[in-house]
Amino acid sequence: MIDTDVWRKRVADREMMVGVVGLGYVGLPLMVAFADAGFGVIGYDVDPRKVEHVNAGTVYIEHLGDEVMGKLAGSAEVEATTEVGRLAEADAVLICVPTPLTRHREPDMTYVDSTAAALGKVVRKGQLIVLESTTYPGTTREVMVPRLEAGGLKAGEDFAVAYSPEREDPGNAKFKATQIPKVVGGLTERCLDAADALYSAVVPGTVRVSSADTAEATKLLENIFRSVNIALVNELKTVFERMGIDVWEVIDAAATKPFGYMPFYPGPGLGGHCIPIDPFYLTWRAREFEVPTRFIELAGEINTEMPSRVIGKVVEALSDHGRALKGARVLVVGLAYKANVDDIRESPSLRLIELLKRGGADVSYHDPHVPRLTPTRHYDHDMESVELTAEAIGGFDALLIATAHAAVDYAAIGEHARLVVDTRYAMARHGVGPGVAKADVRLA
Repeated sequence: MIDTDVWRKRVADREMMVGVVGLGYVGLPLMVAFADAGFGVIGYDVDPRKVEHVNAGTVYIEHLGDEVMGKLAGSAEVEATTEVGRLAEADAVLICVPTPLTRHREPDMTYVDSTAAALGKVVRKGQLIVLESTTYPGTTREVMVPRLEAGGLKAGEDFAVAYSPEREDPGNAKFKATQIPKVVGGLTERCLDAADALYSAVVPGTVRVSSADTAEATKLLENIFRSVNIALVNELKTVFERMGIDVWEVIDAAATKPFGYMPFYPGPGLGGHCIPIDPFYLTWRAREFEVPTRFIELAGEINTEMPSRVIGKVVEALSDHGRALKGARVLVVGLAYKANVDDIRESPSLRLIELLKRGGADVSYHDPHVPRLTPTRHYDHDMESVELTAEAIGGFDALLIATAHAAVDYAAIGEHARLVVDTRYAMARHGVGPGVAKADVRLA
């Protein structure tokens, strides 16, 4: 097993090679963090395009930028590969693979399972294996460990296993990977010590918890908290609208209270790699223990229904203009799931486009961060972003603002659009309100 004192010294002296599995929005920033801290890093991904980008120093995740990618490519101690066998060279292997849902909203453990099985063939004595992917409590023990032990070595004795949930927020300049405390739970106390020592070298602090299960549950709580509160304001939006009250004004007013309140905002649905997915991981796991999760499930239902509610608003607004949805030209403004990034994972915009097309609309999109949309896991959209010129804006029957990117020209939209359905309060936030915009601006 790992000698804790020797391990800590090797970490301190940077005599340590770190492997990162999955070079996406979580894995790549983690690779950057360890490289910047002076560690040798091997990045592994099954996608050869990502590997080529890393080794060439070219950008494929927008917010990381040319400078960061150039530093990775310029370091002799950093390399990306598609050969899983190279991970045997790493002293610690950090797993950052997707954990999506199946069509039936159950955990899809395909990527975790296959990664663990592959590592089970190359894991060696003295290594540390850490899962960072968001998942249900028990995954590390029940899914990871048996696959890793398939080669004959014993987890907790021959090699260390831990869980440390990622807390990456793409595009957040205030809180990068190296500025966020890391929750760490180990299979054993020594496993915890090894993971704690490693992460302590790159983050401002670690939060040690009693088990991997506890660490897994911590990440779910963080995101369920957000899901439930977003569902609350989405429901309040409908209630206050019936009362003739602007929910955005209510939220802004409530946010002035310096204690006991945290603002959450309504929108066209949930997006990203966590909030639309994680609550269902816990509800699925809870069913095994015969425990109801009605509150969490209700929040999920409300948030999942939001795209359909938005399309209803579009239909109503078009009708007021003497236009049916069928045959209408609609421009979806914003494809990414959040403002100012190029991340479209689970974006509600994809669902909005699908529903608009089903209703017979002629749909286009504009997103300054996503020039091209290709088929995804659940959608077959193949489109290119249209330029937001005055002529283009005026040619659409309606513009549907789904993401409030700062780079969008909202003044031009207000000047040249006929009808705007705004799900993000973006027009008002950018000073394009009644008396300024010539367009008919509706909130949804």
